[in-house]
Amino acid sequence: MNFRSIFSLFSRDLAIDLGTANTLVYVRGKGIVVNEPSIVAMNKTTNDVEAVGKEAKEMIGRTPGNIVAIRPMKDGVIADFRYTEKMLTYFIQKSHNRKMLVHPRIVIGVPSEITPVENRAVMDSAYRAHASEVHLVEQAMVAAIGAGMPITEPSGNMIVDIGGGTTDVAVISMSGIVYSRSVRVAGNEMDEAIIGYLKRKYNLLIGERTAEQVKIQIGSAYKLDQPISMEIKGRNLIEGVPRTVSVDDSEIRAALSDCVDTIMNAIRVALERTPPELSADISDRGIVLSGGGALLRNLDMRIREETGLPVSIAEDPLASVVLGTGRMLSDFRLLRRISLE
Repeated sequence: MNFRSIFSLFSRDLAIDLGTANTLVYVRGKGIVVNEPSIVAMNKTTNDVEAVGKEAKEMIGRTPGNIVAIRPMKDGVIADFRYTEKMLTYFIQKSHNRKMLVHPRIVIGVPSEITPVENRAVMDSAYRAHASEVHLVEQAMVAAIGAGMPITEPSGNMIVDIGGGTTDVAVISMSGIVYSRSVRVAGNEMDEAIIGYLKRKYNLLIGERTAEQVKIQIGSAYKLDQPISMEIKGRNLIEGVPRTVSVDDSEIRAALSDCVDTIMNAIRVALERTPPELSADISDRGIVLSGGGALLRNLDMRIREETGLPVSIAEDPLASVVLGTGRMLSDFRLLRRISLE
């Protein structure tokens, strides 16, 4: 079978970044066709799925009692098998313009410390969503490929991929992972930390969508040049009435400090465990950040300050994993070398 015929088979195939916060789907030859929140809105009375993705996210915290918004992924792995399957089916059909009889081959990125049971769950969900073949690849590896790092060369590359549920830190050389570690502290944990802080300090209760807004607008990991503040609306826990408080960046930085410390620690441990030859490469090339968490203000400065290494952010941090996974669809040899089967 020549390469042309393999490629023509691969035309319907998908690369999926099945994330805790967002799911992205890449179709060969078309690029990224789906980029939506990993959320399913479900009607408890009829057991039907009301909405998936963006529409479901709009409903979070705003639904009547019989409709619940469910996040089927937690900490980068499947928490709810049934809804993950429904969500995958929806996204697969959406990426093929709602054709029902598509049986694509699928490559999915998963966190590096995923257990065999969790691995199996991802594969089963994809097969039940009518995939004909499923290949799993480590997120850190594909994030490095998506960020354009030269991972096939015999030199050290360090990637820190901060997603919604997990932060994956990896050192890669010659298409192999030399060291990898996944910590279950990332974007969602940061939102929780902001909710907890406002509850303790101001008796203000806010929802997760508002917390995410606060993180994006004034969250930071290192002192900013210009202080910024924001009006946050929520409910006063004591009086039970809506209330607005003004909060500045230093408070949110304090709220996020534990999360950022955990990520810093994972980076430090990775640097300690890296063989000396590769450490020399990393000190030249530095660390690349990807994932939505890479967009946290001044996180690169904080890492640079604490490690003394150059730090850069991938060109499109949110799409690094899916772009790298998408590359696997046309580079089958590399896929064979790095897939987890």
